[in-house]
Amino acid sequence: MRELAKSRIRAAAAAALTVALGCTALAATPASAGAAAAAGLVVQYRTSASGATADQSEPWLKIRNTGSSAVRLSDVKVRYYFKADAPSSSYRFACSWAVKGCSNITGTFGTLARPTATADRYLELSFTSGAGSLAPGADTGDMQLRFHQTNWQPVRQSDDYSFGQERSAYGDWPRVTAHQGGTTTWGEAPGGNDPTDPTDPTDPPADGPTLFDDFNYSSHTDPKIGAHGWSVRSNSGGPGVPGASWAPDNVTFAAQSGNSVMNLETSTAGTASSTEQTEILTRATKFRNGTYAARVKFSDAPRSGPDGDRLVQTFFTINDLKAPMADDYAEYDFEYLPNGGWGEPANILYTTSWETYRPDPWEAVNQHSEVRQSYAGWHDLVVTIDDNAITYYVDGQHFGTHGAAYLPERPMSINFNQWLIDLAGQSSTTPRSYDQQVDYVLHVKDQVLTPARVGTLVGEYRAAGTTFEDTVPAT
Repeated sequence: MRELAKSRIRAAAAAALTVALGCTALAATPASAGAAAAAGLVVQYRTSASGATADQSEPWLKIRNTGSSAVRLSDVKVRYYFKADAPSSSYRFACSWAVKGCSNITGTFGTLARPTATADRYLELSFTSGAGSLAPGADTGDMQLRFHQTNWQPVRQSDDYSFGQERSAYGDWPRVTAHQGGTTTWGEAPGGNDPTDPTDPTDPPADGPTLFDDFNYSSHTDPKIGAHGWSVRSNSGGPGVPGASWAPDNVTFAAQSGNSVMNLETSTAGTASSTEQTEILTRATKFRNGTYAARVKFSDAPRSGPDGDRLVQTFFTINDLKAPMADDYAEYDFEYLPNGGWGEPANILYTTSWETYRPDPWEAVNQHSEVRQSYAGWHDLVVTIDDNAITYYVDGQHFGTHGAAYLPERPMSINFNQWLIDLAGQSSTTPRSYDQQVDYVLHVKDQVLTPARVGTLVGEYRAAGTTFEDTVPAT
């Protein structure tokens, strides 16, 4: 049985401070806010984290249409302005709940062209077409939003331009701005930082060196696979059933919903000699800190034949174990077990961060998070690694954060594989096969991106017709 360490429990509690926040109290609504209100939009604000410092900022917002015609929310952007806790601080956005649906709200961070004493960053909210429109007189309802430092250090709010400590109930709040088509239609930005300023981007101007692959290949023998740095595995060995083979022929590609999708097929007839597993990996081990993302389709049932095999479907990064318990080993896994295994009786999804291990006798040093439920279907998987932690997301939701003790000391490769733990889950000799599909993979070196930003980047690549890019340096 695989040994997994206990999940990390983060213990962070901000002190409740009573600080007079005269800098955030408004004696009067700015004149520009009143003029903007006539244009048809008002932003209302409250906070559910009112401390001068907090684990995370929690700006809850509503947008109200006071005009005479409907407003498409996809045309609207909203900015919340704040002062970074340090010049090197980075932040993550999350939506806890929203009437319009959190999946229809994205948040990105930008840097102001003209920093002030109370703002040098902003959180910009955008909406997908799924958010719909606001009829005259309607509002969005609650948008319960939050953001925090990526290292989970407390956030100091007392010097943030848009923060209102006393705002425990919704009210019009011109220190949060709304914009349509680059024009401010509500509120007043700090220090004249208008969104039309060309030096004021909605995200950092460059995300960093990037690997993106849409897996637009004809077959496992397509020469572009090797040219793009991938290796389709054929050599024997673990993990999985001893004596099983790794079959390159079972890695195939097909068009699906307008994109090329890679399929990994694993099959068996209940014996080691009949078992064929699949894996594709980067030849280069050049990936370390940054953001890793993939869209993966897990399956609970075989494509054909009887169900029940103890299958592992994966997306992971890894380097080689130079010696048992070597402290420079690293591995970061998404592993889905549709039929259980490793002592689990049913489907379970693990995320695991490895420090090291010894194969014989087995000893492991790792930290994991897990959810016991079906994950059949398509899922957006994101893992970010910085100098403080490893954080996992599934479908935009936080899945687990693992501590600094498990950070990588050396670069890694990027891998997908599907394999059988053993042949004990199903004793039948009837042939059966299982599929795992992959839509794309993305890595951005040294940058911690939100899942929303990942989705935006992938959309930009596809809109530009780019199916592959690799600007990640070899070392």
